[in-house]
Amino acid sequence: MLSPTIATLTMNPALDITTEADVVRPTDKVRCAGSRYDPGGGGINVARIAHTMGASASAIFPAGGSTGDVVTRLVHDSGVPLRVIRIGDSTRESFTVNERSTNKQYRFVLPGPQLTCADQAQCLDETRRAAASAEFVVASGSLPPGVPPDWYQQVADVCRDVGVPLILDTSGGGLTHVSSGVFLLKASLRELRECVGRELATQTDQLVAARELVETGVAQSVVVSLGSQGALLATVRHSQRFSAVPVRAVSGVGAGDAMVAAIVVGLSREWPLTECVRLGIAAGAAMLLTPGTAACRKEDVERFFGMVPGAEDVDLVHT
Repeated sequence: MLSPTIATLTMNPALDITTEADVVRPTDKVRCAGSRYDPGGGGINVARIAHTMGASASAIFPAGGSTGDVVTRLVHDSGVPLRVIRIGDSTRESFTVNERSTNKQYRFVLPGPQLTCADQAQCLDETRRAAASAEFVVASGSLPPGVPPDWYQQVADVCRDVGVPLILDTSGGGLTHVSSGVFLLKASLRELRECVGRELATQTDQLVAARELVETGVAQSVVVSLGSQGALLATVRHSQRFSAVPVRAVSGVGAGDAMVAAIVVGLSREWPLTECVRLGIAAGAAMLLTPGTAACRKEDVERFFGMVPGAEDVDLVHT
């Protein structure tokens, strides 16, 4: 069996539980209708969506307790090869309630289990083994308690040693403590704002901030996801913007992960980066049509891809 082309790392996986209710009120019991269970966490979502799009992807993640057993089974059943690091604490749950009367979505996210130093060392070892035979590594998601904020820099150092490009999608301390070695960084506007430590009111501000991360050596390229406003791409040579595909959303959960998955799928096909970002926008739009964190459909991604306009160059000097 050939080694997966894309290896994903999820340090804080979750069992994603999705349900719906007519009205969400404080104090009163909220009567929910049915529930959906999906394996969650950034890298796991990326692996599942990449697999759905026809790419070869694997998932590395720690798992513990009965919740971890369910997440492991669900990933296995999705057809994604997995490398599981068994831990003592239980894998977290994430809970989403869709309010039917308003179409609002309420998301409750727990911090996750405590990972010991031995757990962390195993995660890094498994990442190194997978990276040795992969074409790309994707590290995505938050860091659980006990993991140092420079963890993703350690992952970047491993990827640099092995010689494999790293695609990173994280936030908070996990992002601000990365200083080098990332091939492509995907950030939301909030994450970019947290990373540079200032308000980014205009598109020019946003692109300048993204270019700073490129010029200081944090990443070779930065993709900023803007939701319904599309996306921005900054590289050492170009600053570009992309329009979104208008979609009536069923759920916004996992759209960013779908974008990352499609970008790395495009890279694995040796597409130009601009086309990879267009595919990422299409996958993010397709993900909005799915319940919970169910993987988007390949045919929806392909349909939306044809609707994504080409990139527009942005002149930061004159904008």
